[in-house]
Amino acid sequence: MVKHQPLQVYEKQVFVSFVTGIYGCRWKRYQRSQDESSRWECTWFIILSSSFLLLLFWAYFWLVARNDFNDFNWSVYNRLGEWRDETIPVLASTTVGFSYITFLLILALFHISLGQQLNLYWIHKIGVLATLLTTISGVISVDDLWGDEWDILIVSLQSTAPFLHIGALATVTAFSWLVAGYVVRRERSNVQVMVLLIYILILLALYLAPLTFTCPCIMDRHSLKPRPDIIGRRGAPMLAPENTMLSFNRALQHGASSLEADVTISVDGVPFLLRDRTLRRTTDVSKVFPSRKHEDASFFNWTEIRSLNAGQWFLKTDPYWTVGALLAKDRNRIGNQSVCSLVEMLRLAARANSSALLNIHPPPPEHPRHRSWFMDILWAMQKAGISQKRVRTVTWTPDTDRGRVRGLQQTANEKLSVEEIRHRGITSLTLHYNKASNKDIQEYLANNVSVTVFPVNAPWLYSSLWCSGVPSVSSDAPQVLRKVPYPIWLMSQNAYNFIWMTSDLVSLAIVIGIFCFQKVGMRVCFDRWRMSGMQNYNPEQIMLSAVTRRCSRDVNIMKEKLIFSELNNGLSSTEELSLYPENGYVRYSHGGLNH
Repeated sequence: MVKHQPLQVYEKQVFVSFVTGIYGCRWKRYQRSQDESSRWECTWFIILSSSFLLLLFWAYFWLVARNDFNDFNWSVYNRLGEWRDETIPVLASTTVGFSYITFLLILALFHISLGQQLNLYWIHKIGVLATLLTTISGVISVDDLWGDEWDILIVSLQSTAPFLHIGALATVTAFSWLVAGYVVRRERSNVQVMVLLIYILILLALYLAPLTFTCPCIMDRHSLKPRPDIIGRRGAPMLAPENTMLSFNRALQHGASSLEADVTISVDGVPFLLRDRTLRRTTDVSKVFPSRKHEDASFFNWTEIRSLNAGQWFLKTDPYWTVGALLAKDRNRIGNQSVCSLVEMLRLAARANSSALLNIHPPPPEHPRHRSWFMDILWAMQKAGISQKRVRTVTWTPDTDRGRVRGLQQTANEKLSVEEIRHRGITSLTLHYNKASNKDIQEYLANNVSVTVFPVNAPWLYSSLWCSGVPSVSSDAPQVLRKVPYPIWLMSQNAYNFIWMTSDLVSLAIVIGIFCFQKVGMRVCFDRWRMSGMQNYNPEQIMLSAVTRRCSRDVNIMKEKLIFSELNNGLSSTEELSLYPENGYVRYSHGGLNH
């Protein structure tokens, strides 16, 4: 009589427990399964992957939109009537959501690679849905409030496309391991064919993507134009309150070649500098004239305007997150700033041998200076002692009123054809960066039309425009751009073609190698089972030798049948049949008793 005594030996699987525990709250071995994931769990994996892609897009948008954070807050202020830095909650929620979704996706991919059944915990499902809905609502809100900003994505690709391409290529190449494991080591099905075709199409699209790139910095170094001049847009508003004398002084100290300001006309005909329609945001008018805080600034006289403080708001709101780095003496100077007149700013520009760019906001029709505001501008220029040739004006008026300022150098703030520019007598254009394509810039420059692009605060955007040949840029951050002595990256077309082709060939070689390795690995596994020295085997054993560690429920049942068939056949006392020896699952040893 032979007695069979099964012996179970379990090896610790700390990593598997960590992955399955956090992802699906399956910390115990008996809770885990290597069965095929249900369609419901596969659907959740698709939702998780879609959330990751959306958050990746969302995070990239805010990364490049940092160039315009102040404009975003200003748009919110104009909509809500209250100044709040809305970028902080947006960035915080995006960082938390992106980190959370990325972590869950990594755990899900580990499940697939380890052959574990996907089973997302219900708390994570709520978290994924909450993150997804929050991101979607954020996208809708930005589209409604700041819809023009989406153009920065296209503009940024002119600088980042070659690097994003290499990153995407490396990621898709790495995914070939999972795709090969799914396609090669399983029985053929329509789903496998579809997965393989989709993967091949994505890979081919990435291989050919550089054909669509338009990058100004892919050029011959000898064709690089001189460094663009930097115009202090409202001075240096990151270091001092905008449109104040201290701000303009800071801009000149940090290398600005010109000053830009917003001009409004007071009720008594004094041009002063203010961006907003009212004085609420940048002065203490709510404290000094509480009943007039919503009144148009142009209906205040100069004495009233001069009595307002124009610096405390900067210390209180910290619009550019720079107040913390200021010295105590700088804070004292900022706190004592007053509204700046146009004469003061032009005098400073004249002393510094600089030029000026004026964004003129004419007074409304009921204003007493509505028909004579341009005379007030000319009077201020004469009093400041600056030549008209060193002053350019952007007048926010209909074309019928442009004749009033024909004595000044006029610049348009809209994209025009070369013929229309000549007809209007305009010598330069001041364009938003999303309206200034590389092709348009080259056409304007070829026709001797100067182009100034605004707002340019990020080094990557400054570098891209430098490569495009832009003569000047208007910036809130002259102290940042002065530290860019050369484009961030610049390479010839031949050098980039070499990098592109090499990357594609290396990726193709790795993908082919991985598919071959997976296929050869399956055959080696089969040979090992066949040569394992087992005395008796049946067709079920042959099928077992062709499977991988990712076993389905049918395979586990088959293995159980094999074990019991070997027990019934009577193995010798020294023979041992191991199930999952490499993973440390259940081991059965058979010992015999003497008759």
